[in-house]
Amino acid sequence: MHRRLRRRRHPRDGRLRGPHWKRYRGGTAGKLWIDREDTGEFTRLHEDLDGNIEYPQWVGDRIAFLSDHEGTGALYSSLADGSDLRRHTPLGGFYARQASGDGRRVVHSSAGELWILDDLDGDGPRRLDIRLGGQRAARRPHPVAAARWLGGAAPDHTARGSAVEVRGAVHWITHRSGPARALAAEPGVRARLPRTFRAEGEEWVVWVTDAEGEDALEFAPATGLTPGSTPRRLAAGRLGRVLELAVAPDGSRAAVAAHDGRLLLVERETGEVREVDRSDDGEVSDLVFSPDSTWLAWSHPGPRPLSQLRLAHTTDLSVTEATPLRFRDYAPAFTLDGKHLAFLSTRAFDPVYDQHAFDLSFVVAARPHLITLAATTPSPFGPQRHGRPFDAPDKDETPDGEGTPATRIDLDGLGERVVPFPVEAGRYSSLRAAKDGVLWLRHPVRGVLGASRATPDDPDPRTELERYDLVQHRLDHLAADADDFEVSGDGKRLLLWTDGKLRVVPSDRRAPGDEDGDGNVTVDLGRIRRTVDPAAEWRQMFDENGRIMRDNFWRPDLGGVDWDGVLDRYRPVLDRVATHDDLVDLLWEVHGELGTSHAYVVPRGGSGRGPRQGLLGADLSRHADGTWRIDRILPSETSDPDAHSPLTAPGVAVRAGDAIVAVGGQPVDPVTGPGPLLVGTAGRPTELTVSPSGGGEPRHAVVVPLADEEALRYHAWVAGRRAYVHERSGGRLGYLHVPDMQAPGWAQIHRDLRVEVAREGLVVDVRENRGGHTSQLVIEKLARRIVGWDLPRGMRPVSYPEDAPRGPVVAVANEFSGSDGDIVNAAIKALGIGPVVGTRTWGGTVGIDSRYHLVDGTLVTQPKYAIWLEGYGFDVENHGVDPDVEVVVRPQDWAAGRDVQLDEAIRMALQALETGPAKTPPTLP
Repeated sequence: MHRRLRRRRHPRDGRLRGPHWKRYRGGTAGKLWIDREDTGEFTRLHEDLDGNIEYPQWVGDRIAFLSDHEGTGALYSSLADGSDLRRHTPLGGFYARQASGDGRRVVHSSAGELWILDDLDGDGPRRLDIRLGGQRAARRPHPVAAARWLGGAAPDHTARGSAVEVRGAVHWITHRSGPARALAAEPGVRARLPRTFRAEGEEWVVWVTDAEGEDALEFAPATGLTPGSTPRRLAAGRLGRVLELAVAPDGSRAAVAAHDGRLLLVERETGEVREVDRSDDGEVSDLVFSPDSTWLAWSHPGPRPLSQLRLAHTTDLSVTEATPLRFRDYAPAFTLDGKHLAFLSTRAFDPVYDQHAFDLSFVVAARPHLITLAATTPSPFGPQRHGRPFDAPDKDETPDGEGTPATRIDLDGLGERVVPFPVEAGRYSSLRAAKDGVLWLRHPVRGVLGASRATPDDPDPRTELERYDLVQHRLDHLAADADDFEVSGDGKRLLLWTDGKLRVVPSDRRAPGDEDGDGNVTVDLGRIRRTVDPAAEWRQMFDENGRIMRDNFWRPDLGGVDWDGVLDRYRPVLDRVATHDDLVDLLWEVHGELGTSHAYVVPRGGSGRGPRQGLLGADLSRHADGTWRIDRILPSETSDPDAHSPLTAPGVAVRAGDAIVAVGGQPVDPVTGPGPLLVGTAGRPTELTVSPSGGGEPRHAVVVPLADEEALRYHAWVAGRRAYVHERSGGRLGYLHVPDMQAPGWAQIHRDLRVEVAREGLVVDVRENRGGHTSQLVIEKLARRIVGWDLPRGMRPVSYPEDAPRGPVVAVANEFSGSDGDIVNAAIKALGIGPVVGTRTWGGTVGIDSRYHLVDGTLVTQPKYAIWLEGYGFDVENHGVDPDVEVVVRPQDWAAGRDVQLDEAIRMALQALETGPAKTPPTLP
């Protein structure tokens, strides 16, 4: 007798449960099915265990598996009928993971060690003492390229050199030539956010360090320390997590934006830390000092997405609102003469009609603005007073040491002296002041779906660096494809990131591509030598990750978890880590101790990929005559640039049933098929030799294979589901699938929204929904109710409001509807839009912002944004949304291709139409 086991799992769900989300109880918790009689009829086994079942296997006549239903992942076994359940590993320690067996014994891992259970009736597992002969090469120190790991740079006063952050170290490098100098490169310590200033006629550098386990500031001269001396360290443990750092031009103090909303000043001479302001709506940002170091300006958050500009006097710490909290005001910068405060603001209101639906959108809303700080200072955009140039001082202004102009601010009426720059509204960032002008980055106005959506005439729109000359009243375009820039202290030069290079260019004209002997220099970052000690770096990453989670987790008590105890328990496992993959896995498991969703660890991707496998957007199979023939060609979705089938392109003329006999002139092997010959052809013109199904001479066709068929196959799947709903309902029901709550999902809804909602009822399929943040928009569409009709003469009536369902709405959800896909189902139920059919959803709603990266670029996320939902409170997290009608897809349904959940949704929608017919337009009187 053959007995078959099956555990229900989703291919993209590997790290969302088990040890990476301990004590998980949501919809995707592992479920065990068994076919005891080998009839194809599976039934649930251990349905009563409230836990996550993984790695089932036969061991003799028993079934062994992992489960955490008692609070810790452990190895269990039972008989095939579920009786005689036994636990074989202890509770309360590390999770048992990755069980595997040979039918007699079971091996599993735990905290980086292997354990074997020789006999299910024995005393328990024993640790395997395995010693590998390798040298653990991934732990050996190795050099890294500075250009690839450039984290930031800050030029000195005259742009002769810069403080450069490279892979957690700070170096000083002169721009033209000469050796680089390490200022902070201690193994296992992360230095970041370098800033420069001039004090006592000398260039200095300040940066953030975690050498003492918490963030602190370190100061050192750019010329380097004398032998035996160390940087001066201030404010260790008093700053929280430093998100932004700015230093006064005179070096007297530094400003710090902390993770907890505090704005702090750190005095360089005394080390005193003073709190300037605090925000209850997020972190302050965009810190900038006035040229005379007397004032500090910043962007202060309000209810999202609003922010205002505030000013503080650096001596008495008096705080003033420079702009009202009505818009999003950000990126302030004092002009170098101290007369104006320039900034960016999204206060342009010029709505544009949507092209796909009746809607208006503020596509571009930002514009540079300027505040005249003294009440008597005229606008630089108005009539010039006595013909004087922009930077000529008033006779009542006195210079403040070394020619630095004093910054005079008349606080009365300050917010009313805002004037816009004479430039068009757009998308702007990174406004900074330079000599006689202001610079900013202008970003292209484009969709959010990526470069594949660009037009043929502008295939790759780029970010531009622009400068507004306040003397000549002229807008100049300085550079295209600018990633970022910094301005030297004297405002005459820029440190510019563009095309993967770091260049020094003048701040007042277009920058040539290479050094030309006139102040344009491409900085040779190869002079920076940075060696990484992986073992030390991994220890630092482990501890930093712990601090970041501690400071950002949605509950200050971390859900009752002894977080310091967790870190102490796992820290020794670092000695067993041999590769970066091991480290990532360890961090995942540490996150898992918090038992909360969205606690991800995502390593930085590689520098590039090799040749990709070419795909033809078709199903092929080997036929009896030994040829490989096309069984089905996936249709193109012409509204999606990523879903064009290579075989339906103009001129190809390939049909189902045709045989592919050669690729690039090489004959197709009758065993392996065309796949091996398509390696490396993705995105490249490739010749196919095709033999027509009806006979005739083979012909050649040139195609461009795809690197990914997901979009093509997805659209084909949706079209099949829609046709199925139309057929089963006799055309009465419409069908919409929402793949995610992001831009692609929003686009997918609108491809067929108007046609599908015009039917009598609507089935909304949110199965496999990957989440995001647009559920509010989706709900607004589904919650519309028809209250009137527009009946134009000679045309079809149109509902009021438009795009509103005309009859019952039935939603379909499953365990892979997650995050915002959980929330949309809870909202559908709370608003009474319609019933939800299917299975309990994923159960992960504590959101993230993906802000923090560790020193090697690894992204770590912290569940920070809890959500409360009507009817559920906070309980969707780690449970999910229960359907109104549960319909489970059994293994036998899956194997037979039966969509029992969709069948039930169709049945319920048709039944609802019998009791409550769809709304139809009235007849004209």
